[in-house]
Amino acid sequence: MAGHETHYILPRPVFDKPVKILIVVAPYYKDIADDMVAGAKAEIEACGGTWDLVEVPGALEVPTAINIAEGMSNFDGYVALGCVIRGETTHYDTVCNDSSRALQLLGLQGLCIGNGILTVENRKQAEVRADPADQNKGGGAAAAALHLVALGRKWGGQRNGVGFVPDAEEYKLAGELKDNSTA
Repeated sequence: MAGHETHYILPRPVFDKPVKILIVVAPYYKDIADDMVAGAKAEIEACGGTWDLVEVPGALEVPTAINIAEGMSNFDGYVALGCVIRGETTHYDTVCNDSSRALQLLGLQGLCIGNGILTVENRKQAEVRADPADQNKGGGAAAAALHLVALGRKWGGQRNGVGFVPDAEEYKLAGELKDNSTA
């Protein structure tokens, strides 16, 4: 059973500046969501980070909430949490695929997102994966977001003399003189 396999887990990242993470959860299955949130909070706090929490109606709204937050606030990263259990219709496939794809597209735009939206066949699978004492997928999603924040900070500070992107001080507007007056 997948729950009992061993796998490598990266050591927790270390931060020299505070980290603020937004946890966005769809609490459709409230008990499962609560377990995942508990795992995410514990992981963020273990790295010395702080978190805010917002709830949205369903998994499809999680990426939209993250996108709104990115445009209007100052979070370093995001944890996407929810649970989709297969039912009798194809709605399951739509929700799983579209929420995952939207989160991936946001990530490719540079957002640091840990995807903890469970996509399972039955409630028992969800319970095992959500339980902080078992698979702790909420904690894993938070860890993923924190690792991406750490990478962004590591690479974001390496502008001087690296690659082709000039330092912010090197940008000049057309017509700008060295003494910062305009022509």
